[in-house]
Amino acid sequence: MRKLTWRFIVAVLVFLTLSRVGLSLWQWSRVHDAGGLWPVIFGGWRIDLSLVAMVVALPALLSPWLGHRRWPTRLTAWWYRVWWLLFALLEVSTPQFIVEYDTRPNRLYFEYLTSPHEVLAMLWHGYKLSVGLGLVALVLIGWIGVRLLPTRSPDRRPMTLWLRPVVTAVGFAVLFLAARGTLQHRPLNASQVAFTSDAMVNTLPLNSLYNVLNAAMALENERSAAAVYGKMPDDQMNAIVRATAGLQGAPLDPRYPSLHRQQATRAGDTPLNLVIILEESLGAQFVGSLGGAGDTPELDKLSNEGWWLTRTYATGTRSARGLEAVTTGFMPTPAEAVLKLPRSQRDFFTLGALLDTFGYHTRFLYGGEAHFDNMRSFFFGNGFNEVVDRANFETKPGFVGSWGASDEDMFNELHQRLLDDGDKRTLTVAFSVSNHTPWEYPAGRIQPEGDPASNANAVRYADWAIGRFFERAKQSPYWNHTVFLIVADHDARVFGASLVPVRHFHIPALILGAGVPVKKDDHIVSQIDLAPTLLSLIGISSEHPMLGADLTQRYPDRAIMQYGDNYGYLRNDTLVVLRPNQPVTQYHYRVDGEILQPEAVDPTLEKTVLAHALWPSWAYGNQRYRLPPKADAAK
Repeated sequence: MRKLTWRFIVAVLVFLTLSRVGLSLWQWSRVHDAGGLWPVIFGGWRIDLSLVAMVVALPALLSPWLGHRRWPTRLTAWWYRVWWLLFALLEVSTPQFIVEYDTRPNRLYFEYLTSPHEVLAMLWHGYKLSVGLGLVALVLIGWIGVRLLPTRSPDRRPMTLWLRPVVTAVGFAVLFLAARGTLQHRPLNASQVAFTSDAMVNTLPLNSLYNVLNAAMALENERSAAAVYGKMPDDQMNAIVRATAGLQGAPLDPRYPSLHRQQATRAGDTPLNLVIILEESLGAQFVGSLGGAGDTPELDKLSNEGWWLTRTYATGTRSARGLEAVTTGFMPTPAEAVLKLPRSQRDFFTLGALLDTFGYHTRFLYGGEAHFDNMRSFFFGNGFNEVVDRANFETKPGFVGSWGASDEDMFNELHQRLLDDGDKRTLTVAFSVSNHTPWEYPAGRIQPEGDPASNANAVRYADWAIGRFFERAKQSPYWNHTVFLIVADHDARVFGASLVPVRHFHIPALILGAGVPVKKDDHIVSQIDLAPTLLSLIGISSEHPMLGADLTQRYPDRAIMQYGDNYGYLRNDTLVVLRPNQPVTQYHYRVDGEILQPEAVDPTLEKTVLAHALWPSWAYGNQRYRLPPKADAAK
C-alpha cells in the first residue's frame, strides 16, 4: 500500500504537470501576456497536491497497519486506478472544452448530463475525430495506470509496531497541510492561484477534476450571490435597485419590492400580438451592420425596417440564461438560470403569466425537445398555455439534425400557427436550433464558404431562414397586428483575455412590425430591457416586477453580464467587475479593440453593482419575483 501510494502521487503530479505545460504551450500567447509559465506551474502544484492529499489520505493513513495484507492492497490499487481514470478523463476532454467554452471543464459537465441524447448526437456528428483521439488517449493513459498500480504487490513485511502510530501521526499532519494548501486563515481555493485578468488562463493552474469537483461542491453556494460576492442589508439593497430602476415612492406591495405599474406608450383599445424569436448563438460578431463578419445579409436588410438596437448585451453565455432574461426580465446570478431551479418552477413571473391575465394565448415553440434545459416544465409551470416542440409540430419537418428541426422548419411551424390563430391575442416565443454544433442544416439553401459544417455557414443558413420567414410574414394577415422581436440568446463562443469579455456579450436585437418606429438606436441595452419595452409597444399597461427599462420612455445605458462566477456591470463606458473572494475592480471600457483601462473604484457605483448582483438571488430565494396572488391586471 505504501508503494502504491507513492507511485500514485508521483504519477498524478507528473501527468497533471505535463498536461498543464501542454495546455500552456497551446495557449502560449495568452499565457505569455498574463505573466508566463511559472505562475501556472507553481499554482498548479499547489492545487494538485491539495487534491491528491485528499484522495490518498485514507489509504496512506491505513498503510502502516494494513499495508502488508493482500485484500487492503487490492482495494487500494482499485481506488487509485479509479481516481487515475477520472484525472485522465477530465484532462483528455479539456482541450475541446477550452475550444468550446474558453475554460476548463466546470459545472457544464453536470448540466449536459441531463440531456444525454442531444449531447451524444452532437459528439457523434460534430466531433468524431476529437472523440476518437480522446478515447485512444484515455485508453493509453488508463493502461499506464494499470501497469503502475498493480493489485498484487503488498508491502513485503509489516511495519514495526511502535513505529505505526508515529508514521500515522506524521502522515496525518503532512496530508492535512497539503490538503489545506496554506497556513493562511482560509484554505486553498481557486481564487488563490488566479493571477491574471484573463479568466481562461486563471483556470490553467487548476486541474480539470479539481475544477469539476469544486463546481459540484459549490452548487449550493452558487444559489446565493451573497455567498459569492458579499452581503448588503436587504433594505439598502432594495432601495438601491428600485432607485436605479426609476421606481419612486413606496412599493405597490411590500411583499414584492420590485412590483410597479408600467403605463404603455402605445395608445389604443386593442393590444397587439407579440412574437419573440430567439436565435441560437447569433452574436454580433457575425452581423455586418454591427461591425461583424457580414454573415447576416437578411437581418441587415431587416434592420432598416424596424427599431435596431445596435448595442444590446446578453446577460450570460447559455441558452437558459438568454431565455431567462427575455421571457422573465430576471437579472442574472452566479447560480443556474431560473429555468432549472426548483423554487421557480411555478408562480415565477414570466411574460406568459402576465399576458395570460390579459386573455392572450401564450406558447413556447422549439425545434428540438423541450425537456432540454427544463424548458417544458418551466414554461408550463409559469403561465404558458402551450409548449410546442418537434414531437408535436403540425407541419412535418423536412430536415432534423442532432438538436432538432431546422430553422426553416421551425419558422414554417411558427408561420402556420400564427395563421391558425386568426383573431386571437397571442404571445409566441420561438427558439431556433440550427446555429449549434455540429452545424447541421439542409443542403441547397445557401452557398457554403469553406467547410459546410462551420459556425459561419450555420449562421448564414439561420439568416436565410429569418429572411424567408419575414418575406411570408409581411404578406400574411397577422403582420398588421403583431410586434416581432429578433434577438440572440448569447454569442457563439464567449472567450477573451479579460475578466468579462464584453464584446462577446454583444448581440443583435431588432424590433419590427405593427407601429414600431424605424430607427437605429446606439444606446446600451440589456436583454432584461426587452420585455418591458415590448409590453409598451403592444399596448399593455400592467403591474409587474421586472426591473428592466421601458426603452420607449427612458434609457438606463447599462448592461449586466454574468460570466461564470464573474459579474460585469457596464454603465456607459465604465465596467465594474465582481469576483469571488477578490476585490472589486473598475475599468474604463473602450469598444474599439476591447480595451479595459483600470481606474479607481467609485464607492457609490460599487454599491449599485453589488445591490444588483445580490438582488436576483434574494428575490429568487424569498420568492419575491412573481405576480401577487389573484392580481388584477388592468385590461
